[in-house]
Amino acid sequence: MDNLEQTIRQLVTEVVNGINTNQQPTQSSGKQSGVFANINDAIDAAVEAHKAFMLISLETRKRIIENMRKTSLDHVEILSKMAQEETGMGRWEDKVVKNKLGIFKTPGTEDVVPESFSDDYGLTIVEHAPYGVIGSITPSTNPTVSIISNAIGMIAAGNTVVFNTHPAAKKVSAYTISLLNKAVVEAGGPANLLTCVEEPTIQSAKDLMTHKKIAIMVVTGGPAVVKVAMDSGKKVIAAGPGNPPVVVDETADIVKAAKDIVAGASFDNNVICICEKEIIVVESVADMLKREMVKAGAYELSKDQIRKVTELVISEAGRPGFEGAANKKYVGKNASFIAKDFGLNIPDTTRLLLCEVDKDHPLVWTEQLMPVMPLVRVKDVDVAIDLAVECEHGFRHTAMMHSLNIAKLSKMAKMMNCSIFVKNGPSYAGLGQGGAGFTSFTIASPTGEGVTRARTFTRERRCTIVDYFRII
Repeated sequence: MDNLEQTIRQLVTEVVNGINTNQQPTQSSGKQSGVFANINDAIDAAVEAHKAFMLISLETRKRIIENMRKTSLDHVEILSKMAQEETGMGRWEDKVVKNKLGIFKTPGTEDVVPESFSDDYGLTIVEHAPYGVIGSITPSTNPTVSIISNAIGMIAAGNTVVFNTHPAAKKVSAYTISLLNKAVVEAGGPANLLTCVEEPTIQSAKDLMTHKKIAIMVVTGGPAVVKVAMDSGKKVIAAGPGNPPVVVDETADIVKAAKDIVAGASFDNNVICICEKEIIVVESVADMLKREMVKAGAYELSKDQIRKVTELVISEAGRPGFEGAANKKYVGKNASFIAKDFGLNIPDTTRLLLCEVDKDHPLVWTEQLMPVMPLVRVKDVDVAIDLAVECEHGFRHTAMMHSLNIAKLSKMAKMMNCSIFVKNGPSYAGLGQGGAGFTSFTIASPTGEGVTRARTFTRERRCTIVDYFRII
């Protein structure tokens, strides 16, 4: 074991065992800045931090964001390995890429510059003002990058944040929040801009959602937690589930499409909600697509193996028009780990299990969050688009298409009406990894904001000066 690995193991042990739950009344450990014993203390600390934060200059706020990025980058490999170690999901190498994406491509203070308007009646300035204290629910699938990305955007917008992290990732999440808080203080900001509760529970999440000092909720999670947040009476920015289809027609560059699909669908073992979840391909190119996917790192299963893997990974069968549920034991696991449990030994380097099925198969209708990829062949691209719309369940989250037919690309984009639509690329291009634009790991499809950014976490404030300050 090399020195880096030893350091990581030691850090994981410290984070898992080093939080002293008996400290009263607030922070759990000097090593864990911003981590509190109960949710009310975490909220109160964030409220006081916000009062101090509003007194600092915008230049200091910029320095804070810069140092948050730097600190996250300095610890990116450690955080990635810690997340994989604690949650048991994904590939740490992919998490490094994912974390860097959040570090470098999340918009900061440059996203909240004021706008101005002038006419014969004077001058009006519109500024993006903070909400105050934001309550944020984060997932186990993308724990560190969700915190890093949300923290950058929310602090850039002038807010403080109270996180209720996923219990399955509570240690690495607390460690990430602590690191970011230290970066804030080093750059001249107040302590506790970011806080969390050390033992997150359903009750602490409910308390956060209903607390009078929380101005707005930002929720990244499954449909159950989104529903509870929506019923809280507060403004909610919610990122819900997806079941992203990818359509491949006969005009596509099949070799590139195959590589892109394997790369996107297997990235971090498919735990990101935007990843390709089912392939719908025109039958004339289906066999070629499968061959090229195998070359790109997929392993095609036989009919009997497909039956076995389905029994293994589906706990509640989805069916046409209805969502199913995946077996959580296999969420984010390597393809080789899943295969071994139904008696198939394949190399750990195998990225994806490819399963050709009919359109009514439960793998098509269930968001699995694992590298098990159903493929359905259909007679033409119009049938493919119609099926894609149906099996996406109307979440309007993410969809992909590989085609050189501009008319069909346009048709699918309009029919899907998703927050993210990727043409001729892997799914993660829609988050700015190999595609243009900024990134976010809170894709607010249920509430309509789409790919969130710093300005998403602001309220517009208009100041009008009548009859003066127009220069011309």
